[in-house]
Amino acid sequence: MPQHSEPGPAQPAIGGANRKAASHLPFDDTQDFDDVRRGFVGTASDPLIKDADGRAVWDLDAYAFLTQDCPDTVNPSLWRQSRLCANHGLFEVADGIYQIRGFDLSNMTLVEGERGILVIDPLLCAETAAAGLALYRSHRGDRPVTGVLYTHSHADHFGGVRGVVTDDDISGGVPVFAPRGFLEHAISENVYAGTAMNRRAAYMFGAALPKGARGQISTGLGQTLSTGSVGLIPPTRDITRTGQEETVDGIRMVFQLTPGTEAPAELNIHFPDHAALCMAENATHNLHNLLTLRGAEVRDPRVWAHYLTEAIDLFTGSCDVAFASHHWPTWGRERVVRFLSEQRDLYAYLHDQTLRMINQGLTGAEIAEQLETSMPPALERAWNTHGYYGSVSHNTKAIYQRYLGWFDGNPAHLWEHPPVEAARRYVEFMGGADQLLSRARQSFADGDFRWVAQVVDHVVFADPDNAEARALQADALEQLGYGSENGTWRNFYLMGSLELRDGSVGTPTATTSPDVLAALTLDQLFDALAIRVDGPRSWDADICVRWNIRNQDPVTLRLRNGVLTHVTGKGPAAADPDVEIALDEDTLRAVLLGTVPPSDLATHPGVTLTGTPTKLTELLSHLAAPDPDFAIVTP
Repeated sequence: MPQHSEPGPAQPAIGGANRKAASHLPFDDTQDFDDVRRGFVGTASDPLIKDADGRAVWDLDAYAFLTQDCPDTVNPSLWRQSRLCANHGLFEVADGIYQIRGFDLSNMTLVEGERGILVIDPLLCAETAAAGLALYRSHRGDRPVTGVLYTHSHADHFGGVRGVVTDDDISGGVPVFAPRGFLEHAISENVYAGTAMNRRAAYMFGAALPKGARGQISTGLGQTLSTGSVGLIPPTRDITRTGQEETVDGIRMVFQLTPGTEAPAELNIHFPDHAALCMAENATHNLHNLLTLRGAEVRDPRVWAHYLTEAIDLFTGSCDVAFASHHWPTWGRERVVRFLSEQRDLYAYLHDQTLRMINQGLTGAEIAEQLETSMPPALERAWNTHGYYGSVSHNTKAIYQRYLGWFDGNPAHLWEHPPVEAARRYVEFMGGADQLLSRARQSFADGDFRWVAQVVDHVVFADPDNAEARALQADALEQLGYGSENGTWRNFYLMGSLELRDGSVGTPTATTSPDVLAALTLDQLFDALAIRVDGPRSWDADICVRWNIRNQDPVTLRLRNGVLTHVTGKGPAAADPDVEIALDEDTLRAVLLGTVPPSDLATHPGVTLTGTPTKLTELLSHLAAPDPDFAIVTP
C-alpha cells in the first residue's frame, strides 16, 4: 500500500454528533451478533489471499481493528455494521447449505448435492473464490463442483467463477444457471460505461484507502472489493419464469424472477428440501441502492417492493431460513416474514412518499432533506433498514430522476455554466479566493462541513493549484466521511480527501476483463467501438469497411458525421465499401480488440483484402482511448 498523508482527528462537532447518534440507537438489540456467528465452522489459517504472482488480493485480518470500541472518527451505527460484516469463514446455514463470508465483498453459497456441490455466486475474483472453496473442502471433503448459479448480473457475483470451475468442467456437463438477460446486462454494465463505473467504484468501495478508524472500514454491504482476477463463464441454462423448477445433482430449486430490482437480471431461489430461501441481493441487512454511487441504471423501488411481497407469498410458508449473497441469514419463519416485510415496506415507503412530494412540487434535494428525518419509527428501529450502502438521501433523488429526469423544472437550472466556468464566476462574486477561504475556515470552525465542501469546491475548480483550498476541502470531506452512517458515502468523502492531498490513486479493480470482452456479441462489440469515436475529430471523415465473415452475413461499418454505424447484410443501409475484408469471426474480434494490428491482415492466414486496406487503419485512428484515471474532485 503506498504511503498517504496522515488523516486528521474528528472535529468536536463530528465527535459530538457521533456520540449523540449512539445514544439514540437500539444497541441493546444484539440479535444480529448472534446470527452472524451462528453455524461457524472455521476460517482460513493464512489471512492473506494472493494471486499467482504473490500479490495479496485480500487480507482477512485487515479489519481486526473493528473489535475495538468505536472512535469519534466513525459513525457508531456504521462501526457496528462493519464489525458484523468483518466476520469471516465457513458457516452452516442449514443442513447441506454453507456460506463463505468475509472473503470478498459478497458471499459464496455452497449447496451439497448427491455427488458434489452447487456454487451460488462465486465472489468477485478467482483467487478469493478458490480460497473459499478450499476452506469448504478442508472441512467437508473434496466434493466436485456439479453446478454454478449466478443470482444476478453484478460482477461480485460471477467474477470469481474461474476459481471454482474450468472451461473443461463446463464442456463436461457442469451447468451454469442464470436469470434471463444475465449476459446482456453483465456485459453492457461492465463495457459501455465500464471505465467510468470502475473509476467511480474506486471511490465508492475505497479499496485504495488505508484500513483503520480514520480510513476505510466497510461499504456497509461488505468490506470492500478484492483486487484479483475477474472472469466470466457464460450461462448454459437460463431461468426464464417464476415458478420454474430445476434439479442439479439432486438439489431441487424453485425460482422467482425479479428483474428491475437490485439488478436488471436477478432471481431468488427456494430450496424446498432444505426449507431455505436465497434472496440474492433483494433483501440484505441494510437499505440498498436505487442508484448506486458508482453509476448504473435507476432501479424501480415499486417493482422491488412487489417482488418482496411475492416472495413472502410464494415461499415463507415452507421457509425456516432466508439468506442472501451479502450479510448473514435470518432464521425462523416469523422472523423471516418480518425481515422481508420490513425490507418491502422500506422501498415502498421511499417510492410512495417521494412521488407524493414530487406531486406537491418538491425537488429531489428537498425531498431528500425531508425524508432523511421522517422515516417511520418502526422501520428506523430495525437495524436492517439503515442506510449503510444505499441511503434515504440518494435513493429519493434516484426516484425523482427515474420519474422526472435531471431537470427540476426551474428554468434558472436549465442552462447553467459547467463546473469550471461557474466556479470562476462564484469565486469572483464572493470577493476572490482569499475572502472565500477566510469565511470557509470560520464555517469549518463552526462545524458546518457540508457548506465548506460546497463553497470551497468552487475555489478548487477555479484554481486547482490553490494548495490552501485543496487542504481545506480535504479536511471538510474528511469530517463528512467521519460522520456518515453510510459506508459508501464515507468512502467517497475519504477518497476525495485522499486524492486532494496526494493525487490520484487509480482504479484498483477493473471488471472489463478478457472474459467479459470475449462474451460480447458482434453487435455489442461494434456498439462498444462506436462510443469511442472522437466525434468532432471525425466530422469530415467518410470511411466504409465491409467485413465478410466466414459462415455469417457480412457486416458493413461506416464512419460518417462523427458516427460509426454497422449494418448486417447488403441492404440499402449498407454503403459501398472502401475495403472488403474476408476473415473468420475470431480474427475479426482480434482486430477490433487490438490484439491483431490492421497492418498484419494482409499476411494473416485466411484473410483476403479487396480495395484500399489503409482505410481500416484510418477508421480505427478515429477511436479515442477511455481514461481510467480521470479526475473527480479536481477539474
